[in-house]
Amino acid sequence: MIYKRSSALFAEAQKYIPGGVNSPVRAFKAVGGDPIFVKEAKGAYLYDEDGNRLIDYIASWGPLILGHAYGPVIEAVIDKAKKGTSFGMPTQIETELARLAVSMVPNIDKIRFVNSGTEACMSAIRLARGYTKRDKIIKFAGCYHGHSDSFLIQAGSGAVTFGSPNSPGVTQGTAKDTLLAKYNDLESVRELIRANQGEIAAVIIEPIAGNMGCIVPSEDFIKGLRKLCTEEGVLLIFDEVMTGFRLGRGGAQEALGIDADILCFGKVIGGGLPVGAFAARAEIMSYLAPEGPVYQAGTLSGNPLAMAAGLAMLTELNNRPEVFKSLEDKTAYLHEGFDKVLKDKGVPYRINRYGSMMSVHFTEGPVVDFETSAKGNNETFKKFFHGMLDQGVYLPPSAFESYFLNDALSYSDLDATIEALDKIDL
Repeated sequence: MIYKRSSALFAEAQKYIPGGVNSPVRAFKAVGGDPIFVKEAKGAYLYDEDGNRLIDYIASWGPLILGHAYGPVIEAVIDKAKKGTSFGMPTQIETELARLAVSMVPNIDKIRFVNSGTEACMSAIRLARGYTKRDKIIKFAGCYHGHSDSFLIQAGSGAVTFGSPNSPGVTQGTAKDTLLAKYNDLESVRELIRANQGEIAAVIIEPIAGNMGCIVPSEDFIKGLRKLCTEEGVLLIFDEVMTGFRLGRGGAQEALGIDADILCFGKVIGGGLPVGAFAARAEIMSYLAPEGPVYQAGTLSGNPLAMAAGLAMLTELNNRPEVFKSLEDKTAYLHEGFDKVLKDKGVPYRINRYGSMMSVHFTEGPVVDFETSAKGNNETFKKFFHGMLDQGVYLPPSAFESYFLNDALSYSDLDATIEALDKIDL
């Protein structure tokens, strides 16, 4: 395929935007080459600035469950835009979307809308600290909760050491209150709680991880985590920015049969527009201003365009629960097809899948946490990514990202994707 215009646009962008992109993974640093610039999209397809059509497996990193430019969502946004784009004042549609979200998700009474998943997770942590009157949090290596200072922490020398910043600009003072545990390792959490008794406000986790590939928690781990948090008076926060309203009406809580204390949402809840939200039981949410002492605010929170898109999207998903089974079946079909082709190619690989999330890892052993995910052969992944791109298939440009399937994908698209894999050299 030809990408001359995309390359020229990237060169121009680098003159005015750091790295030429507004989010680092878009720069193709992990796979090499220049990023693809999108001109438009419809259904399951991206159309780039060079006129290439690409089968899309990122769906704007998750929210476009029903495909790009989905009719009811687009119509809702256009209709709302004609009446004004932002007011900084309450609107009825905020309550409508809140009522619908609360009705779909288990174990929440109230929800607060913000503008991004990062903002949702940042606010959830503040709320947890205010509610528990404790300062420290536990996160898991390989889980991503946005670029707030509290989350940009890498592991120390042992399971019970403090984390240290992995980005300049994050202070040691901030880092000392974030502790690192190992995904799928309950004992690592128990050790941290034991070493910091009475100081842990919350444990935050991607219940189905999507930022080290798709990583599924073991049943013993996730159930044990819920039990441990309850016993220790620690709030369990599910970051459902990726999984919320994607794995089912009730997200990962419903899929896993686990009730978290605070939930973070993004992506789907705005139908692809910039949005986020956090939610909990009334007793926790009552600590939030103006009802309580924990402050959080935003001029664009509850933006009418995002609310209109979110209401249209969630209404469709609520009325058509069969979409989730359709997505799961399509993802299983792709998994099975990839499995057959990769076996024939004789390269070491693992495929992880849950619902409509999936990832391919070029490694020998099981991929259950960040450490095992990092063992993947990145040179093979680069060949895989660019080989598929040359065949008209757009996959995540990083070995540490999940695929997100959308229901506009046809079985012909899936067959074409499997055939593309068969044609490339690894």
